[in-house]
Order: sequence, then C-alpha cells, then structure tokens
Amino acid sequence: MMSERKREKPKKRILLVDDHPLLRQGITQLINDQADLVVCGEAEDRPGAMAAAEASQPDLAVVDISLKDQSGLELIKDFKARFPEMLTLVLSMHDESLYAERALRAGARGYIMKREASEKVLEAIRHVLDGGVYVSNKTAASILDKVTGRPGASAHSALDVLSDREMEVLALIGKGYGSQQIAKQLHLSVKTVEAHRANIKCKLNLRSGSELLQRAIGWAQQMGEL
Repeated sequence: MMSERKREKPKKRILLVDDHPLLRQGITQLINDQADLVVCGEAEDRPGAMAAAEASQPDLAVVDISLKDQSGLELIKDFKARFPEMLTLVLSMHDESLYAERALRAGARGYIMKREASEKVLEAIRHVLDGGVYVSNKTAASILDKVTGRPGASAHSALDVLSDREMEVLALIGKGYGSQQIAKQLHLSVKTVEAHRANIKCKLNLRSGSELLQRAIGWAQQMGEL
C-alpha cells in the first residue's frame, strides 16, 4: 500500500481567473473530474487573482482576456513578474488571431478559445504543463512567418499597431466609458488616458473623437463585448 502511494503523482494545481461564475463552475468541474488535475483557486479580478496565486501556489493559471478591473494581458504580466515559475494559459472568447501573439509576448504559454471542445481545453492545459506552447496551427504559422520575415506576411488586423494598453482603452471606449471612467477603471490619470486616445486616433488614422467612438463600438460588437 505504501509503495502505491509513493508512486502516485501529485495533481497539478490550476488557478482559474474569469469574471463569469458559471464558466468558472463548468471549467472547475471539468478539471476536477481529471485524475491528474485539480482547481486550487478561483478569482474574477486582479486583486483576487494575485491573492489566490499567493495563497495556493498553482502550477498553472488559466486566464481570460476580459476581467472586471483590467485586461487579462496586464494580469499575465503581473503574474510573470511576481510568480515567474507559474505557467499561464489564456482561455478566452476573443479572436486568437488578434490576441494570441500579444498573450505570448505578455508571458502566457498558450491560447485557446472558449468555443473549443472541453477535450481541447484539457489538451491545452496538459500541453502547457508539460512545457509546451499551445496555439492553433494557423496562429503558429502566422507567428513563424513574422519571425522569419516571410514575404507577404502581414498583420491580421489594423489594430495590431496598438499597444496592449491602447487596446484596453479602445475596448472601454467601445463600452461607452468616458476618459474619467477609463482612468478610474485602469488606475491611470485622465491625462494619460487622453494621451492614449490621441495615440489610437493617430495610429488608426481617425480624424475625430466621433470616428474613434464609432470604431471602438464597431470593434466591441465584433469581439462580443456589447
């Protein structure tokens, strides 16, 4: 009996960070039904995620791009700085072609969309835990094209020119937030938010605040934010 217990491998510990309780419940059940995995904590925002990671010491954090208080990309950067040994996998509804490369640059080890089957989600989790990087074949090919300078390789979207923070500001503009609300949400000064708005307009060749708002609302609708 003792030898059997010694041979048992400890379950890999998973932290879930998503602001949708029902989704967390479903993913928790999926993971806890596995013999080699267990959910050790849950959170819906940055403070809760940082506290849960500190308390539970997970092997892997599964993070959504859209959280209550900030972008999941910023949380991934925070995780990487404070918990360098912890792995991160993005599980999101947002288009992989737009966010996967950003997530990898932020420190994530993989990206999978919520529309994928549960078996694929488990495959992604185990692949990252085993030391791999998990993205779709299409995204992997696109990244390789960019790295190797393949002729004709180009950005998937005009929004690729925006920084992660500018993308976050654009998303909040699309939700109808004003500069003061955005500043409060992202813990920035109003002056900094206004600078981001100006940079976004310049990079996207928008001539006015009205054009910026229309573009932001259109993108938010496309991404399922509205």
